[in-house]
Amino acid sequence: MTRNLLLFAGVALLFVLTGFVQSWNLSLSILNMALLSAIMAMGVNMQWGYAGLFNTGIMGFTAMGGLAVVLISSRPVPVGWEAGGTGILAGLVLGVVTIAAAVYASRTLPKGRKRNLIVALILVGGFVIYRAVLDPAVTAVEANDPATFGNIGGLGLPSLIAWPVGGILAGIAAWAIGKTALGLRSDYLAIATLGIAEIIVAVLKNEDWLTRGVKNITQLPRPWPVPMEVDLQQSATFLGWAQSFGADPVTMSTILVKLLYACLFGLVLVVIVWASERMLNSPWGRMMRAIRDNEVSAAAMGKDVTRRHLQVFIIGSAIVGVAGAMMTTMDGQLTPSSYNPLRYTFLIWVMVVVGGSGNNWGSVLGALLIGWLWLIVESLGPAVMGGITAGMGDGWLKTHLIDSAQHMRLLTLGVILLLVLRFSPRGLIPEK
Repeated sequence: MTRNLLLFAGVALLFVLTGFVQSWNLSLSILNMALLSAIMAMGVNMQWGYAGLFNTGIMGFTAMGGLAVVLISSRPVPVGWEAGGTGILAGLVLGVVTIAAAVYASRTLPKGRKRNLIVALILVGGFVIYRAVLDPAVTAVEANDPATFGNIGGLGLPSLIAWPVGGILAGIAAWAIGKTALGLRSDYLAIATLGIAEIIVAVLKNEDWLTRGVKNITQLPRPWPVPMEVDLQQSATFLGWAQSFGADPVTMSTILVKLLYACLFGLVLVVIVWASERMLNSPWGRMMRAIRDNEVSAAAMGKDVTRRHLQVFIIGSAIVGVAGAMMTTMDGQLTPSSYNPLRYTFLIWVMVVVGGSGNNWGSVLGALLIGWLWLIVESLGPAVMGGITAGMGDGWLKTHLIDSAQHMRLLTLGVILLLVLRFSPRGLIPEK
């Protein structure tokens, strides 16, 4: 326990030093991203540390959380709804009905060529009708002032409602993926989840009627009680409070907003850690670890391995979806092109490995440490490389070193990962 407390204290010291040496705005920005990454790492740790499921589709579930914010919190576009909103809803309903009818026919009809033919006819016919209804409606919506709108918008509800909805959407996607992929070997599961995550992001990039594609959706509302910086700067009470400290009102307003975000994110993280600890130390948690260590023995004891894998896969993905919704709310916009596997999948895996898979506190520690390192090197890298090359004469070597500063975060991350795997292969806080 003393060692663990010292590790957390050391990471906290890194954030404090960043505030004193560089700026508190930068330190709080890194802290907020690290807290969101910690929530994602908790979801991945639940899948891998509890059950041994190798999920490489974290990016897709993060994007589902971002989509929830657009559907719930963005302003509705009445003209878009009038142009084709009803047709889009009808097309989506037809698609769901087609899939349900095909599944029903596949389960109820006897096996044979007749069943295969009927299922194929249902799918092909349903797809043709679905596209015939959906395509004209989509074209009409996207033709509505595409430079500004071109979508149907959302419900205009508070952002806090979008956070659990993000978890629900990610959980539904995880259920659909798990029903088809959890029967595969671990390497095939990794390939399947990575591919499906890319498909989810591709849909967000190309379906303008839903997310405006690469044109992005901006001005998403902030959660209560986080205000806009401009509103704070126009408040006489806040201006008087900032002047009493002798601080710049503009800088103080951004710091206060980031502090409020940190409190919200920290509260959600505490709740998830508490629930995860209760789950891990319950009979359910012991059963999941038994399945992870030896599926054959667990199945011999009467445990439904596939069902339990699906269960933990959905729960972990839902946690990632909540974090994705929180991240989009903090950014105030949905940018589908920003979702990439390096940041939203493999970096989260590094956090879990460095912290210690199977240990909830290890995942939190790894997320805070790697999250700080990943973002601080981006700002320190050019400065460090500039100092190294200060005494060098102009030439190709100096130019090459300065240009390679942007890759220092990858180099640093690789060195840290190698050191941890060499000297603490089970992570900084190993599983008990």
